[in-house]
Amino acid sequence: MKQWIDLPPVWLAGALVLAWLQASHYALGLSFGPVWADLVGGLCVGGGIVLMLLAVTEMRRQKTTLIPHRDADRLVQSGIFSRTRNPIYIGDALILLGLILYWDAVLALPLVPIFVWVIEKRFVIPEENRLRRKFRADFARYCQKTRRWV
Repeated sequence: MKQWIDLPPVWLAGALVLAWLQASHYALGLSFGPVWADLVGGLCVGGGIVLMLLAVTEMRRQKTTLIPHRDADRLVQSGIFSRTRNPIYIGDALILLGLILYWDAVLALPLVPIFVWVIEKRFVIPEENRLRRKFRADFARYCQKTRRWV
């Protein structure tokens, strides 16, 4: 059961619930402004979804797992993975940021760097350690040419 609870979408859902609660119950009269936050928020959410879809498509095409706690069958370096090693996690962070902006959850903004820190510690670093052990030189070359985030 724990393996299905400790997944990035669950962490994202928790952060989104906190942001929504802050916006709906503890707004304290704070706002990002009239229309621009809705526009930028929508662009962030849309961009996050596109990044995630590109990553999932590429991982499926390469026939490797999407589950963070499992060993990868292949080192995916093509498609969106040629630009960033973590497009799905960037997509998660963009969705969180976008909905915080859209909901006018001003006080929830610190959730974005906290979420990224948690994801990096809980998922990115352990995933990269597994990839480093399995793909050794290939992963080292990949890390040299492709940034972890952006």
